[in-house]
Amino acid sequence: QVQLEESGGGLVQAGGSLRLSCAASGRTFSSYAMGWFRQAPGKEREFVAAISRSGVGTYHADSVKGRFTISRDNAKNSVWLQMNSLKPEDTAVYYCAAGSGSYFNYPSYHTFGQGTQVTVSS
Repeated sequence: QVQLEESGGGLVQAGGSLRLSCAASGRTFSSYAMGWFRQAPGKEREFVAAISRSGVGTYHADSVKGRFTISRDNAKNSVWLQMNSLKPEDTAVYYCAAGSGSYFNYPSYHTFGQGTQVTVSS
């Protein structure tokens, strides 16, 4: 079973940037689709971005398209979420996730990290 650990969250002003990192344990990282989810207080968890096992296919939610970019490096067992032009509504806990299905199939994500807080001030 893969284990995930996020880092890179913090407090940033609107318009700023952050880069979230997710380090995975185990030797089977390349066999998982990887995704990022977020959850703000009082709101449902949102599927933000995902990337295929090879890294060729990506998905970005409409709410972040053009501002966020997901990437991965299987040799480093890592996935990243580059977040630019941040808005106050991006404030949430961000979770890295691993899935065994198609990368765009959000119910197939079964393993989550502990999350990292992102706070965007106006």
